[in-house]
Amino acid sequence: MDTLEAIFLGIVQGLTEFLPISSSGHLILIPWLFGWEASSLAFDAALHLGTLLAVVVYFWREILAMIRALPIALSRPRELLRSAPEPMPEGAYPVSGGSQANRDHDARLALLIVIGSIPGGIAGLLGESAIDSFFHSDDHRPASIVAMAGLLIGFALLLWIVDRASARQRGLDQLQVADAVAVGIAQAMALLPGVSRSGVTLTAGMWRGMRRADAARFSFLLGIPLVAAAGAKGLLDTLQAGMSAAEVSAFVWGIAASAISGFAAIWGLLRLLQTSSTTVFVIYRLVVGAFVLALLAAGVR
Repeated sequence: MDTLEAIFLGIVQGLTEFLPISSSGHLILIPWLFGWEASSLAFDAALHLGTLLAVVVYFWREILAMIRALPIALSRPRELLRSAPEPMPEGAYPVSGGSQANRDHDARLALLIVIGSIPGGIAGLLGESAIDSFFHSDDHRPASIVAMAGLLIGFALLLWIVDRASARQRGLDQLQVADAVAVGIAQAMALLPGVSRSGVTLTAGMWRGMRRADAARFSFLLGIPLVAAAGAKGLLDTLQAGMSAAEVSAFVWGIAASAISGFAAIWGLLRLLQTSSTTVFVIYRLVVGAFVLALLAAGVR
């Protein structure tokens, strides 16, 4: 892989990690479409370090506030999780730190993120190897591409239905344990390329009655533990395998491109969802999925 390919894939990873269109699916489909050598699992995972940097920089205040509130979270977790905070106006978020109510909010959010991360962690430990062997193997390439196209289309329709049918009245401050579990289970499904971690968690959040932008914020915060784990694993695998100077350069440029495009994707999506629906992403997923199936049916790829 040369530097230009690494930068291009880094940009793709950054955008698609946070936009609801599937980063893992695009990192497989793009090399397949252009006839490039498939990127390694270590490279794909290392790109998560860039998206991790993007989300940490964007949400640094919230993350720092949750870290500071950990003593509160550990001292009375049941009380915090059973509480029912008063709803806030749409677009308003507690100012982290300061009052006791805000510190409790930070502690509660930290606990909910831990709870929501459990299903994805378990699914990764149990199913990652089988999923990788199917989607990242040349032996199953036609079947895996069809499966990814089907997942792009199927979850696009699910997102469209939920976006129109859900109440979307609750904010991030009203999140309950059942919501965190539901979104966490949805996140576990995103191990399948084509599903989209941000897309399926956004869908689950709206299904639970959350407003679009609030569901997206929770999706991004919830992804931090698993994205960090994926990035750390990719870095460890890379260090163990060793790299040439050219490979090191490609990794660095790819991670940097992923961080910059990821930050832009977070910024743009949160603003878009405050006033608009997810229709543009639904259409994009349908078009890409249909295009890929058409190429396969025509024997072009």
